[in-house]
Amino acid sequence: MNTETTPLPRVLIVDDMASNIRVLSHILNEQAEIFFATSGVDALALAREKMPDLILLDVEMPNMDGYEVCHVLKTDLMLAQIPVIFVTGHSGVKNEIRALEAGAVDFITKPLNPPVVSARVKTHLTLKRQSDILRAQANLDGLTGIHNRRSFDEKLDEECRRHRRYGSPMALAMIDVDHFKRYNDNYGHQEGDACLRQVAATIDACAKRPGEMAARYGGEEFAVILPASDLESARRFGDMLCKAIRQLAIVHQQNESGIVTISVGVASLTPKDDEARQNLLAAADMALYMAKNAGRNRVVGDAIPTQAAAS
Repeated sequence: MNTETTPLPRVLIVDDMASNIRVLSHILNEQAEIFFATSGVDALALAREKMPDLILLDVEMPNMDGYEVCHVLKTDLMLAQIPVIFVTGHSGVKNEIRALEAGAVDFITKPLNPPVVSARVKTHLTLKRQSDILRAQANLDGLTGIHNRRSFDEKLDEECRRHRRYGSPMALAMIDVDHFKRYNDNYGHQEGDACLRQVAATIDACAKRPGEMAARYGGEEFAVILPASDLESARRFGDMLCKAIRQLAIVHQQNESGIVTISVGVASLTPKDDEARQNLLAAADMALYMAKNAGRNRVVGDAIPTQAAAS
């Protein structure tokens, strides 16, 4: 018997009045996992930490009102996809229009009608789930099933901004299948595709820490984003990848070792400015070039960006 249960969606309630939070929590108790904040600043921090599926946002709050909070949410690429429902005591067309123009998906007036609140929340949670499924499909590589280049670019931008905000190091591994053109020429494109799928699945399985993401960068090249990693830990990750691919023991008579192997270039930095993304990519790519020139089937992490050296 399957005992697995689908996790409840996450809903963040933002209101400076504890009584309003209690009422909404009671209404939605069985529909969602509830988090709450009593100020705009706390709401933004909690949204980044918990990544809720929906935010119920009070309009009138001291210091930072709901419209300001919504504006920050919608201008943050990490948070922009979270739907927002405004909750307010003010009704009328003008208020509804202002809420929708601010980026909200719906508008609920006080006093709260429990069936209406429940129904609207259910509708927008369903829409969010469907949107997430479509977005996930658009971000997957058709051949290998792991993340594609578009998804990688978005995630790298997001992680650079996050590590810049917290002043912590991150790393990147660039991976290339050794002599893959020879493999295709010798065994044919169907076998080549099967080889790439095995390599991709193995790389993806190795990227198992929270926040790590493996992607097909293009052709026979892959990339892995390594949050909260210095150069030494990135090297260890590269060594693990090389070993895991060798253990597949995929026959490759046109490769020096007789089996499929990979070359890995790694780099790490603490993002300081908008150039961090490009610096990290360039350094990891240079390290990959060095690994291939040194004989392939190895990891190189000697090409350290200027930012990392100065941090």
